Amino acid sequence: MSLPSWRDWAFSAKAFLASMLALYIALWFDLPRPYWAMAAVYVVANPLAGATSSKGLYRALGTLIGAAASVFFVPLLVNSPELLSLAVALWTGTLLYISMLDRTPRSYVFMLAGYSLPLIALPGIGTPETIFDTALARSEEIIIGITCASIVNISVFPMSVGKLLSTRIRRWLDDAAAWAADILRGEGATPATPLKRQQLATDIAGLDLLISQLSYDAGARDVDQHARQLRGRLMMLLPLFSSLADRLHALKADGRGLPSGLAPLLGRIADWLKGGAAAAAQAQTFHADIAALKPAGHSFDWHDLILSSALSRLKEIVDLWADCLSLHEQIANGRPARGWRPKFVDRPVVASTRYYDYGLMLFSAGSVVVSTFVACAIWILIGWQNGASFVMLAAVASSFFAAQDRPAPFIFSMCIWCAVSLLASFVYLFGILPAIHGYEMLVVVFAVPFLILGTLIPRPQFNLLAMLMTVNTASFIALQNRYGADFTTFANEAIAALGGVGFALVWTLIARPFGAELAARRLVRAGWADLAETAAGTRLSDHEKLAGRMLDRLAQLVPRLAAIEDRDLGQVDGYAEVRMGFNILVLQREGSHLARSDAAAVGAVLTGIAHLFQERLATGRAVAPSPDLLADIDQALWRLSGDGVRGREAVDALVGLRRALFPHAPAPHVEDGPASAALPIAAE
Repeated sequence: MSLPSWRDWAFSAKAFLASMLALYIALWFDLPRPYWAMAAVYVVANPLAGATSSKGLYRALGTLIGAAASVFFVPLLVNSPELLSLAVALWTGTLLYISMLDRTPRSYVFMLAGYSLPLIALPGIGTPETIFDTALARSEEIIIGITCASIVNISVFPMSVGKLLSTRIRRWLDDAAAWAADILRGEGATPATPLKRQQLATDIAGLDLLISQLSYDAGARDVDQHARQLRGRLMMLLPLFSSLADRLHALKADGRGLPSGLAPLLGRIADWLKGGAAAAAQAQTFHADIAALKPAGHSFDWHDLILSSALSRLKEIVDLWADCLSLHEQIANGRPARGWRPKFVDRPVVASTRYYDYGLMLFSAGSVVVSTFVACAIWILIGWQNGASFVMLAAVASSFFAAQDRPAPFIFSMCIWCAVSLLASFVYLFGILPAIHGYEMLVVVFAVPFLILGTLIPRPQFNLLAMLMTVNTASFIALQNRYGADFTTFANEAIAALGGVGFALVWTLIARPFGAELAARRLVRAGWADLAETAAGTRLSDHEKLAGRMLDRLAQLVPRLAAIEDRDLGQVDGYAEVRMGFNILVLQREGSHLARSDAAAVGAVLTGIAHLFQERLATGRAVAPSPDLLADIDQALWRLSGDGVRGREAVDALVGLRRALFPHAPAPHVEDGPASAALPIAAE
């Protein structure tokens, strides 16, 4: 573990300054729970000014929604504790489910609104007539903390999200360039994509969070649209790299090797990919070299067809990479270039379409509903005076980690750090604060631990620890205008807090014993279902939406594959599935323009593919494609080879499907007679 940098100390000082300012204002207004203002600062604290502002806005909205729900439900159901418990549980779980449907920072609005209801409503059950005042005070205290955090972060050494995004993009481009160099120089030219290279799709998903913050950052707001264009091009590069690797492998495997002139060109492009923004202008110089290597127009030789495919993919990669370099330069400068035009215009880029496992999400949210209701039932049955805190912490712990494959380890960590926070609060309440007189001395005694913990917040591996310690310690101390700590009250609240988190842990271990393997298998099956339905014609979509959905699913799958050991799942190549999806859509689109006999041959291929993935769904295994499907593809290739321009795109798609499904099959034997058309491009 390295020592904190000066940026970490600067961020920690800003967060501490904002928290003390928020606490002072809340104390000055004599609000009932001023410590909520202090805790709110550390909840929204982020080194990025835009991220702090956006999370602050979302926290304010979530708090207001939860406060409004409290004012509505408590007077209505206070005399029916069972119904109120059910309402609280359903509200918490429903809002949690809605938050899972939005994988942007905006989802925080709904999750917070969900567990804000028990936080605000349950402590006031005994005095329902004060619920409006409680909700209003909670909202005021949270908004004070948010406002202080945002103002201090924007005013004192603000850090733009654009700079961090530019750094992350540069790192991604370097990793992608390393993969491309392996492919172009031969080491990475394989028909299957290694798992570590599929990780690039997950890294792009990480960029989405930063891109969503650009509109809240005054220094980077102008490049928001360019960042979204860049994101689509980065996603488009991935299946193209995979396709190029497959084609180069096929060229080398047929015994004839690479044609003269291709290897030097690949080497020059590999060197060019490592260049910066200034290299973007060199892209045009490669076009002539690529065109010069194109095979003769009327040849249907399998080697020539694969070569044509490889060169087409190479041109698309060059154009996309040039666009990525130009867009990255504009993002780094914080302003778009006037009159900029993309070089890649061959087809639409990948859309930011999301994939959601609605069944697993519903189960996760449903588990939170039941656990919250059971916690309420325990409170009612035993008549525990501090039972409200028990339910509150159970709902918060369950909601925080509901989206994880295995929430239990995270809840266990929360339980541990909650206990440490209680110990620290005990020391403050009964050992330090009784000797403190005046706000200035209060700031001094808080400074050392909170400044040290603040340096850990920017570090992803310590972020949860630091946030729990700062927020929980501030909340458990429960600072008021006048010192009035009582050991009995503190002990009861401590037992309730630990009991609530402990209950959430036990419930999760019982209700969700499975881990990443279940989610991974469901993702793989969803991909099979997508391809089966697309091939059968029951779920047609455009290229960019299908690719976006598949790549998003791949981004969710890769980290899960790295966490489990499963031979079948380890053989999954998500990029090959994306390419198959592209080619299936081309065949669906082109089938209506073909002659009846040719359309029937294409239909047989699509039917065979649909049956293949339906069989995989039925058996739960990656069943190998049958020789009959290979024969159908070769028959369709033979029939369409004489259709000229009309059948060109369909032939391209068939070539792509043959390579994806049968990468080790020998070249098809096609009679020379039917081939009369130029086939310059092979599909993905």
